Amino acid sequence: MNVKILCLGILHFGDATGYEIRKMTQEGRFGHFIEASYGSIYPALVRLENEGLVCSRKESQTGRPNRKVYSINDAGRAAFISALYNEPRDDIFKSEFLLVMLCAELVSRPHITRLIDDRLNHLDTHIAQMREVQQNCDHSGSQFVLGFGLAIYEAERLYLADHRQDLETVARPATPVLGDAAE
Repeated sequence: MNVKILCLGILHFGDATGYEIRKMTQEGRFGHFIEASYGSIYPALVRLENEGLVCSRKESQTGRPNRKVYSINDAGRAAFISALYNEPRDDIFKSEFLLVMLCAELVSRPHITRLIDDRLNHLDTHIAQMREVQQNCDHSGSQFVLGFGLAIYEAERLYLADHRQDLETVARPATPVLGDAAE
């Protein structure tokens, strides 16, 4: 899947500006599929419009520049549906947090404890937000994706809570070492 297909998918659910699309890929229900930056979204929207798969219209705003709103058309919807039949690539998971955990013996115990606590708090917030969205959503595909995401985040939370002592035990004592001095 690429950013063009992601944009078509978002527009399948309703009209949006490039800014709104970016926001949905960062914070919204489309944030778990692929990375999409402004630098990739706007060129993708231009290509989609040049290929006749989306249309745009200008909407005026009081005291601000006009905004360009994109809509998917029948050809874009057909292209999106066709792309859904392509075999998905393997999921990609990358985590800076896990790099620190891999090297826990090189950093201080307070640092490891703080990172794990921060991660648990982040997961709690994210899980609560997803549950709230799930309660107010009646779209079956969205329910499935939310349930899948919740299962992953809840499993991560449980694993961290159950195994944190494994890393806190091997971490250095509280004495500062190199980068730890800032703590």
